[in-house]
Amino acid sequence: MTFEDIYRFFQDPPPIYLNRELAVCYVLSVFLGEDSYGTELIKRLEQEYRIYRLSDTVLYSALKFLEREGTISGYWKKVDGRGRPRRMYQVLPECRPLAKELAQLWYDYTNSRKIV
Repeated sequence: MTFEDIYRFFQDPPPIYLNRELAVCYVLSVFLGEDSYGTELIKRLEQEYRIYRLSDTVLYSALKFLEREGTISGYWKKVDGRGRPRRMYQVLPECRPLAKELAQLWYDYTNSRKIV
């Protein structure tokens, strides 16, 4: 290790992978604005929150949890330029207050960990 290695680490830190709890809050923050699907959620996270990553396994575990709890529902939608329909997800109207609460946890979490 050198001092240059230390500076390089802070200039380009390794990604932080979300656990299921964070994934649930992140997903709800997106669904409050629009319906979405799995790969789009992963791509969007990497674009909007440079240091965070989300594995397929954790994402689909979070989505299944939210469906099982009756917070979101899924439906199939044909997307332009794609042969097969995608599984889209949305927050159920009666669960929007809970989704807003959990999304705020995500915003608070990411704001408290901003890299300057």
